[in-house]
Amino acid sequence: MVLNDLGRKITSALRRMTNTTVIDEAVLDDMLKDVSRALLEADVNVKLVAQLRNNVKKRVSIEELAAGVNKRKLIQKAVFDELCEMLDADNKPVVLKKGKPNVVMFVGLQGNGKTTSCAKYAYYHQRRGWKTCMVCADTFRAGAFDQLKQNATKAKIPFYGSYTETDPVKIATEGVARFKADAYELIIVDTSGRHRQESALFDEMEQMFTAVNPVDVVFVMDSSIGQGAFEHARAFRSRVNVGSVIVTKLDGHAKGGGALSAVAATDAPITFIGTGEHIDELEPFSATSFVQRLLGMGDVSGLVTSIKEAGLDQNPELYKRVMEGRFSLRDMYDQFQNMSKLGPLSKVVGMIPGMAEMMPAGKEKEGAARMSKFCTIMDSMTDEELDSQKLAFIPSRIVRIARGSGCHPRLVEELLVEYKRMSKLVESMGKMKGLKGMGDMSKAMPSQLSSQLGKAMDPRMLKQMGGTAGMQNMLKQLQSMGGGSGGGFPGM
Repeated sequence: MVLNDLGRKITSALRRMTNTTVIDEAVLDDMLKDVSRALLEADVNVKLVAQLRNNVKKRVSIEELAAGVNKRKLIQKAVFDELCEMLDADNKPVVLKKGKPNVVMFVGLQGNGKTTSCAKYAYYHQRRGWKTCMVCADTFRAGAFDQLKQNATKAKIPFYGSYTETDPVKIATEGVARFKADAYELIIVDTSGRHRQESALFDEMEQMFTAVNPVDVVFVMDSSIGQGAFEHARAFRSRVNVGSVIVTKLDGHAKGGGALSAVAATDAPITFIGTGEHIDELEPFSATSFVQRLLGMGDVSGLVTSIKEAGLDQNPELYKRVMEGRFSLRDMYDQFQNMSKLGPLSKVVGMIPGMAEMMPAGKEKEGAARMSKFCTIMDSMTDEELDSQKLAFIPSRIVRIARGSGCHPRLVEELLVEYKRMSKLVESMGKMKGLKGMGDMSKAMPSQLSSQLGKAMDPRMLKQMGGTAGMQNMLKQLQSMGGGSGGGFPGM
């Protein structure tokens, strides 16, 4: 999850307030000071921080609250709402129309990841059934066309550009015309990077805007410049009609909070955030979902969407075996493969309520590598070893598997320990009277499910999820968005 430090500091401030016996003005002030300090350290503009603090105090007047009102919940909701308000722009992003040619022009400063973002943006829409292509109109930077060509080839996306033509407007016009003739739905035009003080490049950008007539202009902004993003975003918006913003490199800089809040302050909606170097590490941005994940509350709607996009919601066979309390190493292998389809482990963990706090900072990549190694070990097993639940893994068998997978026998033993833990959990679920014979878990009562599952779960995980009530709330959200189709909850 991006901005982990900021999230942990704000969560710690809220937890200290929640654990206080009596909530009064002094406790509220202390909590707001801690939250404000965390935001300032993330380079959020001091005026925005002061505004958040004043708005929370207006929403929550301790002295005027009636007796019996849950002050802790009220304060937490006020802080949550104000953080969402800070990151949410008033304007809505441009909606692309499928079946028609949509020209999208990318603009931004040099070195902000514009060309990479073009490829990510094209790949994101291609995976969702759009016919996408890319045009390189960056003739200013050496190697720009080579970079776009390499990214497009890797993602299997058609592209257009020229090594000899020096007029970017001509390249853009020819490329757009060619792809329109071939009935492409999304035509992405990559332009030269420019600074707000370079008037000649801004004039060129306006000429290109007039020539290709894009339905949307995407401004790409590097998060490392923090609140300096405000002036740059405003300068670009004054020259062309910027319809949406992509903030990049949020995975590696502490000033990301400042960049997000600064861009939102220009009223330009943030549509995507870049969370890594790989082509699939581009996430749609929603202020509510982002703040939920930031504060360790998870993003159930995002998790359901990811599950559906990966096609993991149609697995009735696994659901049936889980309900019968059967779980083999092959099932475990399938679940690890399914997890990898959902994206980076840090993203998946951030979507599950309470899980982000259980995984130490920086351990996400280590966990993903361990999962990959476990899959390699299971690739070295026979069908009998993968499918049987009663087969004894004697030392000679463990050594053979270790040699076949190129690892130490101790790692094979660690895999078996992990399998026994998961198998025990599934077995206990199969014995639950409340779950047997329900037919479809998605039609079960959330209260019934949460109480039964709570008994089988690790107490630490249950506590992080907010207890039985927190799990019940998550199950309600899953049911409302899952539509009750097919195979229950994958990955369980």
